[in-house]
Amino acid sequence: MRLSTRIALWAAAVVPVLVVLAGLLLLPLVGRDLRHQQDARLNDRAAAVLPGVRALVAADSRGRPKVEQNQQRKVLDAALDSGVRVAASDGTVLLAVGPQPADEQTFPTAPGGPVTVRDQGAAWRVLTVRVSGGGAGSGSGGGGTLWVVAPGGQADSQTAAVRRRVLLVAAVAAPVAALIGFALAERATAPLRRLSRRAAELDPAHTPAGGTDGAGSDAARFTAQRSGTAEVDELAAALALLLSRYDEQARRTAQALETARSFSSAASHEMRTPLMSLRTNLDVLAAHPDLPAGERAEVVAELADDHTRLLDLLTALGMLARGDLVEVDSFGPVNLAELVDAAVAEARRRHPGAVFEADAPQEVRVFGWEPGLRILLANLLGNAAVHGRDGSGPARVAVRLAADGAGVLLTVDDEGPGVEPGEREAVFRRFHRRRDSPGSGLGLTLVAQQAALHRGAVRITVPPGGSGCRVEVRLPAVGAEAPTVELPVLRDWISGPVPEGDRFHRESTRSRPTLPASGRSGRTPSD
Repeated sequence: MRLSTRIALWAAAVVPVLVVLAGLLLLPLVGRDLRHQQDARLNDRAAAVLPGVRALVAADSRGRPKVEQNQQRKVLDAALDSGVRVAASDGTVLLAVGPQPADEQTFPTAPGGPVTVRDQGAAWRVLTVRVSGGGAGSGSGGGGTLWVVAPGGQADSQTAAVRRRVLLVAAVAAPVAALIGFALAERATAPLRRLSRRAAELDPAHTPAGGTDGAGSDAARFTAQRSGTAEVDELAAALALLLSRYDEQARRTAQALETARSFSSAASHEMRTPLMSLRTNLDVLAAHPDLPAGERAEVVAELADDHTRLLDLLTALGMLARGDLVEVDSFGPVNLAELVDAAVAEARRRHPGAVFEADAPQEVRVFGWEPGLRILLANLLGNAAVHGRDGSGPARVAVRLAADGAGVLLTVDDEGPGVEPGEREAVFRRFHRRRDSPGSGLGLTLVAQQAALHRGAVRITVPPGGSGCRVEVRLPAVGAEAPTVELPVLRDWISGPVPEGDRFHRESTRSRPTLPASGRSGRTPSD
């Protein structure tokens, strides 16, 4: 049943009940007011006839019939529609005109009123007034009593008429209230019906899967329009927010699926060559159990190296996938200085042949994702330790962290050959590496990813001395107010295309043992 129909039915049921209840409250008040009006008229009639009644009583007491007749006519003229009864002090009825009880015993003897008396089932309102007369005569004692009478049923009949009118109004109010309620409900629910039609027109099939710009999505096609009704506007805003969250979750789900597919594709493609190398070396060991100890040790070392490279590749791909899927609620205030100290200590453990120098204050806070910042620092220091040698000496790496205006500047310097200016952007691409590099080509990609996620920037330049390589990372610092973090909409560090020539290649520089043709099955040089 429609809401407007429900409202109309409720109005048709409730309004008559309210009218009847109001009538029940008003009827006693109306009856009381009618009786007060009747009593006021009785008092007015008594005041009007009282002079004539006094004269009539005085004439009767003096025995003057003609005067008495004249006073009776005056009393009759003043009585109008009320009943008047006049009795001498001895009970002799001097005048009885108009409607009044037939039984004389029903008239009250004590002055006062008006009071209600009953005669033969009829109710009467009677006002009793003591009348004083002048002189003596006729044995009357010089006084009398005046009764002014009105039928008591007049107020009751008027109250009954009011009751009938209340019931009539209640009967008429039911259909009228239903029509008015239906019209008002239709008008009030018109914005809700428009909102319902707009929501019904939305089709999830029109939402582009994996879209990043939001064009054509439900949230973009459904905008909260002001209707003038606060409740409908709140519902429209809530619906728009729900759709935007749905589209965001759908986009993130599609991105997660694309990331998973890209991870699988990249892992299968990039691991093909090292896996073939592993298989070849295993075949060599299996085919030549009598291989000399030196050559066997060389093959085993090559197997361990391939295993390490495969493990590093899978770890780096997993880190890239984590960065592609991280959410805003994972970010928080982080002391970057502590992370720098921890990263330097770990780098010294991993690369005992390198020399690390750290210059960082006790506390430099940024708003970031702590695991991501650890990934950034580990890859920066590992890259510098591997590529930072100048000649035959150990690699020397200098790490500095300092506040820089409204942000934080992290620099990592080494004494290696550096990067040519034309290659300084390309090194951040996925799987970009030099032929002689032992890495997977993902280290600086992870650095660029984390810098972008933290609303920062990274670049490669030359240290102030003019030789070596410097990597600068700028990140926004934590201010007095909580920062508003907006992650990049397009995160495709793992799912984006890989330029030609930037694939994971392995070039072995070791001398291989000279093996018979039968021992080279399946072994091909890496390209």
